[in-house]
Amino acid sequence: MRVVTAGEMKELDRAAVEDYGILGLVLMENAGRRVVEVIEGVLGSLSDKSITVFVGKGNNGGDGLVAARHLLNAGARVKVLSLAPPEEFSGDAKINLNIWRKMEQKVYFIHQVDGINIVRLVLLNTDLIVDAIYGTGFRGEIDERVGRIIEVLNGSGKPIVAVDIPSGLEADTGRVKGPCIRAAHTVTFGLPKLGLILEPGAEYAGRLHVADISIPPVLVEKSAPPRFLVTPQLVGEWLPVRPSGAHKGDFGRVLVVAGSRGMTGAACLAGEGALRAGAGLVTVAVPESLHDILEVKLTEVMTAPLADNGRGALSVKARPQIQELLKKADVLAIGPGLSAVTEVAALVRELLGHVRVPLVLDADALNVLAGSPEVLRRLQVPAVITPHPGEMARLLGITVKEVQEDRLAVAARAASSFNVTVLLKGARSVVASPDGAVYINSTGNPGMASGGTGDVLTGAVAALLAQGLDPARAAAAAAFLHGLAGDLAAAQKGFMGLTAGDVLEFLPAAAREISR
Repeated sequence: MRVVTAGEMKELDRAAVEDYGILGLVLMENAGRRVVEVIEGVLGSLSDKSITVFVGKGNNGGDGLVAARHLLNAGARVKVLSLAPPEEFSGDAKINLNIWRKMEQKVYFIHQVDGINIVRLVLLNTDLIVDAIYGTGFRGEIDERVGRIIEVLNGSGKPIVAVDIPSGLEADTGRVKGPCIRAAHTVTFGLPKLGLILEPGAEYAGRLHVADISIPPVLVEKSAPPRFLVTPQLVGEWLPVRPSGAHKGDFGRVLVVAGSRGMTGAACLAGEGALRAGAGLVTVAVPESLHDILEVKLTEVMTAPLADNGRGALSVKARPQIQELLKKADVLAIGPGLSAVTEVAALVRELLGHVRVPLVLDADALNVLAGSPEVLRRLQVPAVITPHPGEMARLLGITVKEVQEDRLAVAARAASSFNVTVLLKGARSVVASPDGAVYINSTGNPGMASGGTGDVLTGAVAALLAQGLDPARAAAAAAFLHGLAGDLAAAQKGFMGLTAGDVLEFLPAAAREISR
């Protein structure tokens, strides 16, 4: 599913009206009806339900007025409260305001000083609130008067359904700079807006419903940018089918080079992550002094010893051994728990120029390249890098704050600059491809903020690459499955104390959910 900015959606609306002849009133009518359908899903029968609709003067308010009309027709008791005087309404919103009043329905104009008292009184007998105050054109901070009303709505204890976007939320960034509606449900029209997908906007949006208002699919395909929300349907289309006569060699061979003294867990988690994500054969290669530990810890995953520097980290002498192992591998994943000592840094820089299979680089394999990003540009094979914000900042020479302020742009910049696929980890992980495509993950939870979960993800990316997915799809699908596994684990165990091992355990169940 495509994801758009407010400006991009406005252009799609314009094209639907001007190029396809779909009237703006029709789009508004469809939008209002979709809101009513969601409210019916929340409340059940609308008969005798008390619903309060808050509207502004723009098209968002017009959508709310359409919803109010259909709610009334369905038997609900509806009150419309306007935060703007009637003379400020225009266009299609004004038409729907006039229709409402011609139906002999009252509008409570609460832009006056005592408006907040009317709000408090009305909310005493309200089952549900509809927020149609500000739409996707909102920027900045809500004024103090409207802010006080929003705080009353948020504190009312009533479920709020936001029309297109919660009032106070910036559609392009997900930022909130003042009071903002905290919706239980948001009904967004045509396509999801970026601010509803990115944090903190996703938290304010509640459950997101993407409503069809008759924007022609051919128009979306032709005009919307290659920016996607990763969904179960999308991942289901990408995952390879497993024929009944298949054998382990059909699902790829992954080599994981990882681990150092005190970090054997990272190597194990990456290897098992590859296996749980469907790779047919997985080998984990570690410093020789750690090999016996992995022989005990790993059963289904094969292991291999590599030249050791005598202190539990890899030696530069390991390069020919790795190259020999790569002759039987389809993908190399390198980095988890590797350490960033001088010898490891030299090994990684030297090795990467000789690799001839697709690569996944994570953790210390990225840290040792922080001062030498040109190594990435010289790669001769497809590669996925999986940095967290700190690693991304070091690679680009910027601050973590700069990374987090515009994650999509930073990931896209790195993908273009280094000619690799970037999986920028964090809440709503972002995958950016060198060809300009961007994928935003929709799964995962705060319980996954624990050591080792990134190592599992590295293995999952490598496994999907080995099964034939291109780098961007492998990264996006792995992020989705990884997050879904965390969600399934949290549903059983809760957020607190959730471990990387729990995510690992639920990866097959996540894949099963997709296949359903």
